[in-house]
Amino acid sequence: MPLQTLTLNSERIENVCNAFCINAVRMTKKILLVEDEAHVVSFIKKGLSEEGFEVTVAFDGKTGLQLFNDGAFDVVILDIMLPGINGLDVCREIRAVNKAVPILFLTALGTSENVVLGLDTGADDYLVKPFKFIELIARIKTLLRRVENSGSQQTDVQEDYIFRIADLELNDYTKSVKRADTVISLTTTEYRLLHYFLKNKNKVVSRVDILEEVWGVNFDMNTNVVDVYVNYLRKKIDSLSDNKLIHTVIGMGYVLKES
Repeated sequence: MPLQTLTLNSERIENVCNAFCINAVRMTKKILLVEDEAHVVSFIKKGLSEEGFEVTVAFDGKTGLQLFNDGAFDVVILDIMLPGINGLDVCREIRAVNKAVPILFLTALGTSENVVLGLDTGADDYLVKPFKFIELIARIKTLLRRVENSGSQQTDVQEDYIFRIADLELNDYTKSVKRADTVISLTTTEYRLLHYFLKNKNKVVSRVDILEEVWGVNFDMNTNVVDVYVNYLRKKIDSLSDNKLIHTVIGMGYVLKES
């Protein structure tokens, strides 16, 4: 084979390799890990790095907030019990400036009350220590898929994003909810739960269905987090009208329908 041909082939191979490397860098997901236990940090960082993630670590809440504000991250993993600023306050601060980035609480506080409190601050998921690394990876990938799916939706026709039942309206384009002429303020989790109900109005959905679709993965079925959030919604949605929309189907789950 002529030398010139060999040179051209080498250049093409090099160009392909360079393009592949550039795409690989662009596809790398960046994770901010805010955790004060060194052995937990070492374990998580090693595992996530092997999975292809780029991991930035903060050992306290203040540093975590500074790193978040200075960088661009695809997922935030937060412990609750942190030196200085606790994880709940870190989550609130992040949500004040960024509504979209997925936040996962990773903590030893595993009671239903802690789970509800964590999600109510704006977190998207909650994993209790001790945990299996394979479950952590599954949670992260679920959160990333959720962001990718929402980002791939078209937003040029707002009407496609409006869900209604009776006088209740959810606008998924503006992320707003109102009943009759009253605007209703919902937390991130309450919003996702109502959105799921509206997409399945008149259909009975089980607690397992709700956990999988709203929280992304199966929680311990002994937790009453679904019932707690349904009650939250009822207080905000059904307290405004005699026409109750959220109904319990004993032994089966819940249904959103007109009375």
